[in-house]
Amino acid sequence: MPTFAHLPFETLNGTLKAAGEATRLRILALLAEAELTVSDLSAILRQSQPRISRHLRLLAEAGLVERFREGSWAFFRLGEGSGAATLARELISRLDPDDATLGRDRERLFAVRTQRATAAQAYFGRHAAQWDRIRKLHVADEAVEDAISAALADVPMRTLLDLGTGTGRMLELFGPRIEHGLGLDLSLDMLAVARARLDHAGLRHCSVRQGDIYDLALPKDSFDVVIIHQVLHFLDDSARAIEEAARVLRPAGRVLVVDFAPHDLEFLREEHAHRRLGFTVEAVTAWIEAAGLDVVHQQTLAPDGNSDGKIAVSLWLGRDRRIAMAEREVA
Repeated sequence: MPTFAHLPFETLNGTLKAAGEATRLRILALLAEAELTVSDLSAILRQSQPRISRHLRLLAEAGLVERFREGSWAFFRLGEGSGAATLARELISRLDPDDATLGRDRERLFAVRTQRATAAQAYFGRHAAQWDRIRKLHVADEAVEDAISAALADVPMRTLLDLGTGTGRMLELFGPRIEHGLGLDLSLDMLAVARARLDHAGLRHCSVRQGDIYDLALPKDSFDVVIIHQVLHFLDDSARAIEEAARVLRPAGRVLVVDFAPHDLEFLREEHAHRRLGFTVEAVTAWIEAAGLDVVHQQTLAPDGNSDGKIAVSLWLGRDRRIAMAEREVA
């Protein structure tokens, strides 16, 4: 039986009142399965959006759910970290999985997820030709992912932040290793693709949301590993992005940067919004060190001579300098 922190009387009373209503308990059970919008929940529960919004407001005020804005939409998920949120998860775990009402809700949730996947696949299909063209220009994705996995193979990793998550591939790759994963991206279309990928993979402990890579709405010392994969070449200020990544890194944590080596394919700037045509090893190393990290691994993968690829891909692994302090505390 897990041990829970004691809650003040008013907090516990408010939590139980918020959860102790049929629709709100069904909402909590659904949010344990996926991030959902008001319209999603309205379709699943067959209730009006104003009514669903009122229930969500009460749950949020009690600390049982969290709300994240994405453009004109808002997504809701179970709260994390607070005593109220922990209690909510315990209550949900005690529900009978064979309950008929919950079973109908899960069937309708499956329909909502199917609609998401269809929309994401349509977007992917519209852009697949462009992505395939760019993929053929650089080292094969499989080789890059193997190098990424090897670089982080021995790194303790309970929490992972993927900046510029795109399709959510990094969360999918490391999902089985971590307890909690979060992907941030500015593009609502890409977030839809990533959310569908995570749904399909069954990675309920991973989520995505809209966020600014220069100004993360996250507290300091939040993640064991931060990945910035094929993002820097789109940015105006790469150093600032790495500095912000280092800010949310825990002592002894790692930042992994993956991006193109210098190249001369100017059409990528003109047609695909690449602001930088790759980076030298020295430039990214300097940015990582300026952010308070030590570069403990660097690798550059050259394209296979038998492929169409012309662009090498480089990896940098930075380690938080507070590792010595962390080791002393453990000792």
